[in-house]
Parts: sequence; C-alpha cells; structure tokens
Amino acid sequence: MTSNDAEVCRRSVLTGAAAAAVLAGTAVALPNVRVPSANAVPRPGAARGREVAVFGGGMSGLAAAQELIERGFRVTVYEPTYLGGKARSHDVPGTARGGRKALPGEHGFRFFPGCYQHVPETMERIPLPGGGNVKDRHLISVESAIVAFGQSGYAPLAAPASVIGAVQHLPALTTLDNVRNALTTGLKFVIDIPPTELAYFVNRELIIATSCTERRLGQWEKQSWMEFVKAKGKSAAYERYLAGALTRALVAAKSHTASARTIGQIGLALATSATGLIGQYDAGLVLGGIDKILNAPTNHAWIDPWVAYLRRRGVRFVLGEGVAEFSVAQGRIAGARLMSGRTVTADWYVSAIPMDRLKPLLTPALVHADPSLARIRRLQDDWMVGIQYFMSRRSTLPPGHIAAMGTPWALTGLFQAQPWNVDFAATYGDGRVHDCLSIDISDWDTPGILYGKNAKQCTRREIAREVWAQMSRAMNGGGERLLRSEDIVTWSLDPGVTWSPTIANATPLMVNTANSYADRPTAYTKIPNFFVGGDHVRTNIDLATMEGANESGRRVANAILDAADSPAPPAVVHPLWELPLFDPLKQIDRDRYRAGLPHILDV
Repeated sequence: MTSNDAEVCRRSVLTGAAAAAVLAGTAVALPNVRVPSANAVPRPGAARGREVAVFGGGMSGLAAAQELIERGFRVTVYEPTYLGGKARSHDVPGTARGGRKALPGEHGFRFFPGCYQHVPETMERIPLPGGGNVKDRHLISVESAIVAFGQSGYAPLAAPASVIGAVQHLPALTTLDNVRNALTTGLKFVIDIPPTELAYFVNRELIIATSCTERRLGQWEKQSWMEFVKAKGKSAAYERYLAGALTRALVAAKSHTASARTIGQIGLALATSATGLIGQYDAGLVLGGIDKILNAPTNHAWIDPWVAYLRRRGVRFVLGEGVAEFSVAQGRIAGARLMSGRTVTADWYVSAIPMDRLKPLLTPALVHADPSLARIRRLQDDWMVGIQYFMSRRSTLPPGHIAAMGTPWALTGLFQAQPWNVDFAATYGDGRVHDCLSIDISDWDTPGILYGKNAKQCTRREIAREVWAQMSRAMNGGGERLLRSEDIVTWSLDPGVTWSPTIANATPLMVNTANSYADRPTAYTKIPNFFVGGDHVRTNIDLATMEGANESGRRVANAILDAADSPAPPAVVHPLWELPLFDPLKQIDRDRYRAGLPHILDV
C-alpha cells in the first residue's frame, strides 16, 4: 500500500455501498456515516472554538481526547469513577504484603485479535519512560489456545490462537473453494459436528463474505445469527457449539438475539486477518500475530501511561465528576450540569459515557433538538464481567486463551503468569500466589450446574463457586486434573458487580441485536456542538469492543474538526478489509439484491 493510497483511505468519504479496492485488500467501510471530506488541501477556515468538554474517561473519551489535544484543541475530561472504563484493571484491596504489589484484578482479560487496527495504533503513539511505546513493549503474541467442551467429557485440545488460524498454512486463497476448504479445516476441531452440517455452516459464512453491503444491511441485519445459520433442526452439537458457543467465545454475543450481519462480518474479519494476506491488518499488529494480549495488568501496561501522556500534552482530567444534564438553548448545547451541581461550558460537548448512563440524559429538550437520539433508548445491553482465581500452583498449559465452549455461563479464560513472564509470588500478593486464572463470564441469564440459578440470581460466593465448577468440568474432561480446587488461594470478582440489596452491574456492554443498526447513533448529531462516542456508536468494526469505542472516539474528533473548520488533518479511521477475490461475487449479489433475488448461495 503506497503512501498516496493511505492518504486516500484516510480522507475518503465512506458511504453507501462504496468499497474501494486498495491493493492487498478490499475496504469495507461504514455506510451513511460522515467522515472528513476528501479535500486534500487543508481548509483555511476560522477554526471556530477550541474548548472541548469530554464526559467519560473510558476508551472512547480517551481516544477522542488524544486526537483533539494533538491537533491543538483544549480538552477537559470529566470522569465520575475510573479512567479506562471497561478496559481498566485494578488492585485487589488489602492483598499487598512484604513490599509486593496488590493482586491484579480486572474487568476482564484483554484480547487483541489481528483485525484490530485502531487500538494498536493508539498504543504505538503512547511513549513510555526509558523509550519505546505501549504497543512495542507490552503487546505480545499468543500462539495457541485451549479449547474445552463444557460438559462433553472430552479432553481439552490445543488449537491455533485463532479458530481459523490453520488457514495460514494452506495454499493461497485465490478461489472460493480455497476459502471454503480453509474455513472447513479451521473448524474441524469442533467436536461431534456431522460433516454435512460443518459444510453448511461454512457456506453460511461464505454468504456473508460474498454479500453486498446493501444485502448485509437490508437483509442479514434484520435476522439473528441463530436464524441465519438455520440451527433449528440441526444436531445438538451444531446448535450448541457452531451456532452458539463459537459466537460467545469470540464476540461475547448471544446467537439467538445478535445481528447476523454483525456476527458474520466480525467472524469474516477474524478469518481474514488470520490469513496473513491483508497487509493493512499486519500494520495493526506484527506480521503473523493472530491473537495478542498485554504482558502486564492493563492499567500498568497501557491505561496509566496513556493518561500520563495525555496530561503531559495538556489534557485536564476532572475525576469524581460526571454529567447530570445537558442544557439546550436555540438548538445547541448551552452548558452541562455536573453531578455536583456545577455547570461547565465549552465550545464542543462530547458524550463518551456508556449507553446505560446516556439514556437518562435524553431529555425532551435534547431529543427535540435531534429526534434521532430517542432511538438510543431502544438499544439493549448485556453483562460480560471478569473473575480472577489466584492460584498456589503455576499453570503448565501453553500460554493462550481458554475457550470453555458449551459452558452454561459461556466462560473464556487466560492464565497470566507465563504470558506476563512474571514471578507472581515475588511480585504480587503475600508470596503464596504463583498464577492467576482470569475468566470472563459472558452469559448471566442461563442456569448453572451447581445451584440451578443464573448468575444474576447468585451471591458473590455462589458465582465464584459456580464459575469454578463449570470451568473445572470443561478443563478436567479428559481425566487429567488441570484445575484443582485446593490450588485456589483467593479470588476476586469485578467490583462493578454489587448487591445493594439486589445485584447490579456498573459496566454493562451494548449488544448488537438484530435490526438495531438503525437505532445506533453516529458520532455527530443534528445538534451542531454535541457529539457521541462509545461502543454503541456506529463504527466499521461494528461490535461493542474497545476497538469500536476507540474508533468512535476518532470519529468524534473528526466531526469536531469539521464543525470547528479546523485545518488539522483528520484522525485515521480504518475500514475493515476483505479479500479482493470476493469483489466480483459481491457485484453479482448487488445486482441480484436490487432485482429482489436471493443470494446465489442461499439454498
């Protein structure tokens, strides 16, 4: 990709069905979302207003702050709780002894697949003391994964770091049959799937890959993933593993409610990045890096250095303060009342707060100024929360993610001592802890195996016991005791989950339910000085992730640059990339869709 091609990508207007073929891959970009104009000459405009108030110090707010402060704006970030949002880690209170650090707790372990572009690029621009940057010093490859099968009794197996990582070792993907064979080979690790059903599932993913943008939005967006893959009437293994657990393990979404377009498209992105054939994905991570993680607690490795860098650049952080109301006058935001009662004014106002906290702020005056904001109330969220088990024995498993497919609570995990390359006992806690098994709980609504209750009906201790029981049954299925209860020194559940007296979660995650795309906001609004960031905003990655939130922060920055008539260059917004061999088939499908015909493979 030449420097001129890169500039075209940065400055292109990515709308409608436009998909620019750029050398190694095809760019698939967000429709109907404004980005900076294609004018290659900086505008000499008046650069109206430089004061930006960003409400929310999570991934989106920090990304917007970085892009704006680097372009000469004055930025103040207001955050009521913790900087870093759902990406942060935290110290487990009262666990530090003998000069060691506190045990590292977190909202959930971090996962950086090869299709992520914005987050690694942001990391690359965060300098560290002693030289280097966050990406180069703290983002490391994971070459394998452990796949366990819930209550099946099968022994866990080692697999490539990506479920379709095997495609790297197959012949060049130059035909549809090559791709079909690669996907089939990559999914053969899934147990008990009849060959005909595996072939059918692969065909459904190929339908997504060769569908035009119009069909993806006009047809597949309106179906759930379970409907799209037609799980009804298939084998129990097809429904449990291919249609359900695989979706949960990769993107923490419920297959019976999630948009087929969203799940199919992110699955395609994961597969495409795994091929190693798209240079743009290789630019985001090191060549061949299908799956990466941090080599230290998230705050230590990333969030704290990021905040320190932003402070040095001039970003002002006001902690313990959140927005309570946006005041509207003459179709513009006139001020923002904080929780303390104080009112702040700025030239530009950014809501980078989670969707559940934004909904109560959608006052009649705000919605009157932009009626489309009312649709945010229809968006849904779900829970995905982490728990850490601190172990007296270091794991002997190869470093990599654990996908406990088919567990009722959709568990995924990661042992941290080996990939962090740290002596846990010498570094953390009281000297008894030699490893940490960090587990994400992605399903809070399905009954468990110990108490017959879903996670939202359990106490904190019941959650800890239930998660361990499910993960142990999955990991010990082959007879070997890979997980032993007697090794647990202590555990820590995300403190965002509270009981007062009923259970609540301070950090829910937006879920892309079928037909929800139209309800999601863009980064800019009809209110000229009001902008929206967060994982609920329309983005190219199109999934509630830190990558999507980071992209939304960049879109906020670009919208402010446009509104302020700033001559500064726009923040880079990356499209998703797809293999160019699909282009002719997408054009055929575009013609068929416009003629009212089904997809040619949809049989």
